[in-house]
Amino acid sequence: MTETTLTPNDTPKPQYLYMSMELGEEKWKLGFTLGLGQKPRLREVDARDRSAVKEEIRLAKERFDLPLNAPVRSCYEAGRDGFWIHRFLLSLGVINLVVDSASIEINRRKRRAKTDKLDARKLLTMLQRYFLGETKVWSVVHVPSVEEEDHRQLHRELMALRAEQTHYTNQIKGLLASQGVVLPFRKDFPDRLENAQLWDGSPLPAGLQARLVRDLERRDLVHQQIHRLEAEREELVRTSTDPAVKAVRQLLQLQGIGMNSAWVFVMEFFSWRGFHNRREIGSLAGLTPTPYQSGESYREQGISKAGNRRVRVMAVEIAWIWLRYQPKSRLSQWYQERFAEGGRRVRRIGITALARHLLVDLWKYLERGEIPAGASLKPV
Repeated sequence: MTETTLTPNDTPKPQYLYMSMELGEEKWKLGFTLGLGQKPRLREVDARDRSAVKEEIRLAKERFDLPLNAPVRSCYEAGRDGFWIHRFLLSLGVINLVVDSASIEINRRKRRAKTDKLDARKLLTMLQRYFLGETKVWSVVHVPSVEEEDHRQLHRELMALRAEQTHYTNQIKGLLASQGVVLPFRKDFPDRLENAQLWDGSPLPAGLQARLVRDLERRDLVHQQIHRLEAEREELVRTSTDPAVKAVRQLLQLQGIGMNSAWVFVMEFFSWRGFHNRREIGSLAGLTPTPYQSGESYREQGISKAGNRRVRVMAVEIAWIWLRYQPKSRLSQWYQERFAEGGRRVRRIGITALARHLLVDLWKYLERGEIPAGASLKPV
């Protein structure tokens, strides 16, 4: 009798337990299976009940006759619940994916059935296809660490507060305009409000004046909070040794890049994403073209807008500023040669392309220290 040896290809592969999670406000639907074509095991647990999730994983392994240490692959859609579920599953040793819900393929019929049960089954099928090598089946979200996620709170709160301040300003102006009164926002606005008169010389109605005073108090409170956050951010830029803040200081050296844009670019984009090439940058910013071609028909549908909205808006804004403060740079000259003589639509198309190229150059500047060609730095 001859002794046979196992080659690496003969080694039995581990059997995985696949799990999908359909998240709701009160209930979570869990789906389990071993492979394609097998009827899934569906269970429902209370939302955010971690012990119930652990128990269902154990029961699923028992049901499918798997050892307790069998590896588990899971997924759920990115949404309101954020990334804490991902971190919890990783603590259990589960290989988890957070999926962009907009990238999940759906039935194109006018009326399609949609239930949590059907969604859990769909996620299970696509999860297995992904791990079988069909990686383009959906888009997987890059999950930030707790610290990286926390870095985004300051500027996002600032954006929300500025929008709230604008809301109160417009509301006050609108209420006054409805009575034929126009008052500029200056330091003496409260005094001018008390003495404001209607078209016939009579004072503002008492109810309207009381409402305007309350709106003005709320606006002032928001204004004070904005100043405190801006002061906190400036103190961090001056004193912090965090690598992300150091990247902000590096961007601030370029003409045309201010505090708001540098902070958003770094905290939302460059400090934690780990880009490999320029295509990834354009795609994540939602600034890549989306062509449509079918037979003899071909047209361009515009940019995808599938990426980070805050970075995309800021990149377009900074692209206009770049033309003003960096006129001798290669990007500004490229824009002037190709788009400056065109109409409004052509210039808008060009500024979108400039924003995409500018993000790539800023990434190279942070990663390799390459100053954008022809760009100038601020005086020390």
